[in-house]
Amino acid sequence: MNRTYILLLIVLFFQMFAISQTNQENQFLQKIGILDSIYSKSLNEHRKIYVQFPANYNPTSSQKYPVLYVLDGEVLLPAVYGVHSFYSGGFMPEMIIVGISNNNNRMRDLTISNVTEMYGMPFEQENGKAANFSEFIETELIPFVENKYPVTSFRTLIGHSYGGLFTMYTLINHPYLFSNYLAIDPSLDWDHQKLLNQAKEKLKNQNYKGKSLLMSLAKQLHMQNPEVTLENVMKDTSDFTLFARSNINFSNMVKQNKNNELTFKWRFYPDDVHGTIAFPSIMHGLIFDFEWYQMEHTDKFNSLDTSKEELSAVINIRAKKLKNYFGYPVPPYPQDLLLVLGHMSLDMGQLEKSKMFFECAIKFYPKSASVYDSMADYFERNSDYKNALHFVTKAFEISGEENHNQRIKYLKEKNSKG
Repeated sequence: MNRTYILLLIVLFFQMFAISQTNQENQFLQKIGILDSIYSKSLNEHRKIYVQFPANYNPTSSQKYPVLYVLDGEVLLPAVYGVHSFYSGGFMPEMIIVGISNNNNRMRDLTISNVTEMYGMPFEQENGKAANFSEFIETELIPFVENKYPVTSFRTLIGHSYGGLFTMYTLINHPYLFSNYLAIDPSLDWDHQKLLNQAKEKLKNQNYKGKSLLMSLAKQLHMQNPEVTLENVMKDTSDFTLFARSNINFSNMVKQNKNNELTFKWRFYPDDVHGTIAFPSIMHGLIFDFEWYQMEHTDKFNSLDTSKEELSAVINIRAKKLKNYFGYPVPPYPQDLLLVLGHMSLDMGQLEKSKMFFECAIKFYPKSASVYDSMADYFERNSDYKNALHFVTKAFEISGEENHNQRIKYLKEKNSKG
C-alpha cells in the first residue's frame, strides 16, 4: 500500500498542478476568451478585450489571480491560453488572461514616435501614438479590469512585433505597470532605433528589481541574404539587417547594465520566422518569467522519512518566497495537494504529519469547508470525537451541505457514548 501511495504522490507533484482539461463533451469546442469592451476617453473609441478565466475558476470564490495582458489579443490569446493550460500550477500560477484587441489602429497605437518615411520610402499610415495607448492601459484598462474581474496587481505584458516594441517601450518608460515583460521579435528598428537611444540612460540609472524580461529574435537576420548568420550579422550595416541588429544591440545593452537588477533572458530561434516565433517565445517566456514559482524540494514530500518539522519548514519558506515575489500572501500549494498529503499520511499511520498538513490547509484556506472536514478526519481517527465534532461544525457553517450536517449528528452520537 505504501508503494502505491508514493507513486500516486509523485504523479500528483508532476501532474496535478496542470489546469484540468475541459469536460469531455466540450474539450474540442473550447471557447477562447469572453468578449468584453471598454470605452476609452484617451483613444476616443470603444476597445474590445477578451478575458480568459482559469479552468478551475469558481465565480463564488473570493480568490484573486495574477493577470496577464496580451497585445493583439484576437491573434495571440489562443496561444497564450494553450501554453498556460499545459504549464499552469507547476511552472506558473493560475492567471486571468486579458487579450487586448489591436485589430484596428494597430500601427497608430503600438509605435512609439511619428514617422513620415520608412526605409527611404514615404509612409502615410497614422502612427506614433504609443504614449496615448499607454495612458489608456494605465488609467482606463487596468482599473476597468481590476474593478470588474478578480485580479491582483501582479501583471504580465506580452507583445509581438510592433506589440513587442510597445512592450519594450513600457518597460523603459513605465516599468511600474507590469512585473513581467515578454517582447517577441520586437520592432526595435523603428524610427532609426529610437527606443534604443531612449533606453541607454534608463537602463543605466533605473532600478528594475522585481522586473523580468524575455526578448526573442527570429531567424530572418537579413531580409534577402540567407548567408547572414548570428555570427556575422553585426558586421552588416545595411537596412536589411537593421531589425536583427537592433534586437541584438538592445540585448547587449541590458547585459552591460546588470546593476539595474532586471531579470533578463534573450533567445534566438533559428527555426522560426517572424510569423511563427510567437508560440515558442510565449512558452519559454512564461516559464522564464515565473521560474521562481516552480516547486522546490519535491523529493522531501516523496520520502516517508522526511520529518513533519522539515516539511513544515519547506511549506512556510515557500509561502514567504511567493509573498515576496507577488507582493501579497499566496498559498504555497493548492488546497487539494495539502489535503491529499494529509490523508495519505493519515492512512499510513503518520498521524502528526497528517495533522501538520491539515493545519497548513486551514492556515492557507481558512474559508474552505473541506479543510475543516479533513481535520475532523484526523481527530476521528484518534477517537477524539469532541474535536472532530468541532471541526465538522466549522465545515457545516461554511458549506451548509447535508453531508456535513449528517456527520455532525454521527459525531454527536459518538460523543454521547464516549
